[in-house]
Amino acid sequence: MTAPLPTAPAVPTTPLRVLICDEMNPGNLVHDGFELDYEGNMPREEILRRLPEYDALITRSRTKVDRELIDAAGPRLKVIGRGGVGVDNIDLDYASLRGLLVLNAPESNNVSAAELAIMHLMAAARGLTRSDSKTRQGVWDRKFLGLELKDRTLGIVGLGRIGSIVADRAQGLRLNVVAFDPYVPDSKFERLGVKRAATLDELLPQVDFLTVHTPLTDETTGMIGARELALMPPDSIVVNAARGGIIEEQALVDALHSGHLFGAGVDVFVDEPPTADHIFLSAPNLGITAHLGANTREAQERVGAEIVARVLAALQGDVSKGAVNAPALDAKTLELLGGHLDLGGKLGRILAQLLPGAHDIEVTFQGEFPADPAPVVTAVLVGYLSGSTDELPNMINARALAKERGLNVAIREVADSPDYQTEVIVKVLSGGGEEKERTRTVGGTVFGRSPRLTRLRDYRVELEPQGFILIASNQDKPGAVAKLSNLLGTWGVNIAGMALGRAQKGGEALFTLTLDDGLTQEQLQAIRDLDVIDSAYIVRV
Repeated sequence: MTAPLPTAPAVPTTPLRVLICDEMNPGNLVHDGFELDYEGNMPREEILRRLPEYDALITRSRTKVDRELIDAAGPRLKVIGRGGVGVDNIDLDYASLRGLLVLNAPESNNVSAAELAIMHLMAAARGLTRSDSKTRQGVWDRKFLGLELKDRTLGIVGLGRIGSIVADRAQGLRLNVVAFDPYVPDSKFERLGVKRAATLDELLPQVDFLTVHTPLTDETTGMIGARELALMPPDSIVVNAARGGIIEEQALVDALHSGHLFGAGVDVFVDEPPTADHIFLSAPNLGITAHLGANTREAQERVGAEIVARVLAALQGDVSKGAVNAPALDAKTLELLGGHLDLGGKLGRILAQLLPGAHDIEVTFQGEFPADPAPVVTAVLVGYLSGSTDELPNMINARALAKERGLNVAIREVADSPDYQTEVIVKVLSGGGEEKERTRTVGGTVFGRSPRLTRLRDYRVELEPQGFILIASNQDKPGAVAKLSNLLGTWGVNIAGMALGRAQKGGEALFTLTLDDGLTQEQLQAIRDLDVIDSAYIVRV
């Protein structure tokens, strides 16, 4: 269950084939153990025909990696690489469902994209597009008054890699910078010298210029619309060099026509390339480029070589860089969380056998974990879904499979762990409505790198989760364990470990036995028929 630690790349015995179907500079195409075919601007029909022959596909934004293309690939395809930042041309949910790893190379374009945003801002402030058009028409118009940037305020939505570079360049132009990004800690704002806005509505009224630098998601699509533009002061400037659709196209054009905005600059459209009658093409004071954010010689050299290197590494098991739909864990994190990942998978598998078909799963982390424990949740899902879905769950597709199954996932974190340094507690719920709701809870910890079972229902246990585990309950009376042990002995079943627990003296007791071998249904029923046993279950870890 534990994800393998990245090691020095081994040369594959059989060449792994990689198809590069969009234009880029892939760098060196000769790598031992790999066969790289580069054919920029390959027609879609040709991609569909040839893709089943390849282990990985590398694209830019041109090729739409949709269900049709993924299905055409067949079982051989393992990795999809996207040169650049955005992966909106890839059906990420379906790729995850099919167990395909999706990688990108976001860092390669950062400087180029940031500089383009600054260029659009300066061009809009000085009326570059307007003056260029009039001059070409023979109109020498020197009456237009532009805006200086110095001492004005730039608002940035999204203070990630590119947004941070924009902030740095803007400060060099003597702009005041304020940003909105709820996912970035205060320490980064302080390090960059950027003022923080708690909400988008707080940001917009105080800025003269606005630039957006977020991915296109359900949350960010249309996040700057007519209402948001109206919150900005008159004669503001808006720039979108990120993704088409973050700023509503019609709302932007309306604000330009009304004169509320001084100008705008866009490098991206919702649908690319735009049609001849697109509303941007006739909008006043709007500078347009053809999605050129990554198009510098330096960026193109970096992005092609970088995505090729990451795809080849992923084909050899190293997903520590660029993974979009899988935990991008470096070797140190994997080393720190390895035992907890193993534990999560085991807890999930136990619960899948105790209460299959749950609709809710809750994972609680107690104590101080050596690294961010979020990947442990995925490991729990892998264990819980194993054997219950058509697709084999893994660390890439487990969350997509859970979503498809309608399995709601909740995560809780508790600072203190009363009994162990760290403890992972997983609870599943099934039923509800007319059906009685049922729950099952298991918990565990890690000693060194070895998982231990610490909790079953409300009972404390301490047991190494391995092999087969027999879980039995009875009223707390002498002789139960002896009778059960004798019965197992007559069948030649060896007991590898034992743990006992009870809620109170004389009340219900729970005991667990790890067995070297499994039991038949007839043997399990014989255990249940013992007069000292109330219930009995066996699970395989």
